Amino acid sequence: MNRFSSFLQRKDIVFSAKRYGIDAMSAMAQGLFCSLLIGTILNTLGTQLSILPLNEIGGFATSMSGPAMACAIGYALKAPPLVLYSLLAVGASANSFGGAGGPLAVLIIAILSAELGKAVSHETRIDLIVTPFFTIFSGVGLSALIAPYIGRAASAFGQIIMETTVLQPFWMGMLVSVLVGIALTLPISSAAICAALSLTGLAGGAAVAGCCAQMIGFAVMSFRENGVGGLLSQGIGTSMLQMGNIVRNPRIWIPPILASAITGPLATCVFRLEMNGAPISSGMGTCGLVGQIGVYTGWISDIAAGTKEAITVFDWMGLVLICFVLPAALTWIFGMILRRIGWIRENDLKL
Repeated sequence: MNRFSSFLQRKDIVFSAKRYGIDAMSAMAQGLFCSLLIGTILNTLGTQLSILPLNEIGGFATSMSGPAMACAIGYALKAPPLVLYSLLAVGASANSFGGAGGPLAVLIIAILSAELGKAVSHETRIDLIVTPFFTIFSGVGLSALIAPYIGRAASAFGQIIMETTVLQPFWMGMLVSVLVGIALTLPISSAAICAALSLTGLAGGAAVAGCCAQMIGFAVMSFRENGVGGLLSQGIGTSMLQMGNIVRNPRIWIPPILASAITGPLATCVFRLEMNGAPISSGMGTCGLVGQIGVYTGWISDIAAGTKEAITVFDWMGLVLICFVLPAALTWIFGMILRRIGWIRENDLKL
């Protein structure tokens, strides 16, 4: 047992929820961002501006989503070079076999393949052959065996959420908005969760609402402590910056959570805000305005597909209110109430 533990330590193979559930998942989201998401944006720009090269570049980017995710996961797991490069093929196969639930299949299979590759790395005199062969063979083999089932399970669960949101837009809008918003602020990846579940439609719109409530809410509520720098770093960066303060005083989390519980149902019931762009956009909020760009690209796709006639003033009004105005106003009001009763003290939100 001690020899096995020493072997794992020497290979930097650490079985932990943090490494697999936080580090690897966050890296997967970055891989998706640098491939599928950027490719979707380029495709949209190319279509809207009639610039064919942008469509071609976007097509190349989106086609590399599987390899990009797997490579990012391998990097997060500190895979040696030969394992890291071999994961490109593993990511392509897992994403392909996984279908609509490809991102979750890539996450699981890339983790397994990376750790297996790390285990054999530098263990033979012909490492140049053995390590990539074993990594690719095990990864593609696992993809063929289990990726379809992982993909179908993830897709089915995401479909249940989306269909339930259509049937119960008020309660599901509130639930999805609150939970995805909380995930965004926690040191896990809400974007990866939304991508893994292929969360779009009304449920995607609720997810966008929840993420925006956290980011814009914390940015506005902490303006007196952090100024313009804090406003920008949280508003178009990430509300995860407040995690340390939340640990010290969990009550500071109440205002943005309450705001998300209000904006979620408004998004689903009143404005019928749908996020039909890349699913990863549902969990990005206002980070680089990716959530809003995702909603817009979804509108364009719906128009092209004939399911939407045009982008209306009501559409734009809903997007602005749900993503910016209401999160700012509601969180500020709730924050002032909590400051008055002493639940939030001076500098509790200082970054």
